[in-house]
Amino acid sequence: MPSAICTGRLYLVLVVAVAFAPLAQVLAESGADAPERRYRACMAKARDAPQAAFDDALAWTGLGGGQAARHCLAAALIGLGQPAEGARRLEELAQDAREGAMRAELLAQAAQGWLLAGDGARADDVLTAAIRIAPDNAELLIDRAGARAQLKRYGEAAEDLTAALARLPRRADALALRAGARRFLDDADGALKDAEAALALDSANVEALLERGILRRLKGDEAGARADWLKILTVAPSGAAADAARKNLEMMDVKPR
Repeated sequence: MPSAICTGRLYLVLVVAVAFAPLAQVLAESGADAPERRYRACMAKARDAPQAAFDDALAWTGLGGGQAARHCLAAALIGLGQPAEGARRLEELAQDAREGAMRAELLAQAAQGWLLAGDGARADDVLTAAIRIAPDNAELLIDRAGARAQLKRYGEAAEDLTAALARLPRRADALALRAGARRFLDDADGALKDAEAALALDSANVEALLERGILRRLKGDEAGARADWLKILTVAPSGAAADAARKNLEMMDVKPR
């Protein structure tokens, strides 16, 4: 077995920009056209210009913007690099939500913030609460698997992903994440099968390419590993997967004296 392989961190790529569909739908159904437009504009700013979104949401809150303004404020805080505070506010919003589906979605968004803050345990707790509300939501299982992988609870992560994939079998990201979990559980054959399945669905999935490269190197297939890691640098030259691919390539090219 090669002595030096950079495995990278095992977790799903997080969507930093918090979704706004649940509250937008409520505003639309209430006939509140102007607030809905303002809400969508504010959430778009939270993705692209979080400071401007924060200022707008703060002013809107003072004018009675309610849950929509509070949601945008929380999303802006995550974008401004304050994920724990944004997550805390999203949890408060979830407590005030009337509908179970909206409550579960807001909890899932709060969990994203906790993961970004490095608090996988809190993310796991919040997602478990969301799953109790919406037990048939496979997306929540995938998110919780990411939290559990961050906590190195790979067996539980794999179980969540298996349950999610039973409902969403064509999710390449879930297959790639389970490949990593299975690798850490010393199931190299199962991990390779998952990585291959993920790449059959999405040939440019960088997490699956990273995993397959690691597995190929562990099996002594240096040419295959190199091809996978070089492809990562072609399709996505920046990011955690690219960093791990570069480090692996460098280590593979270092010749022992």
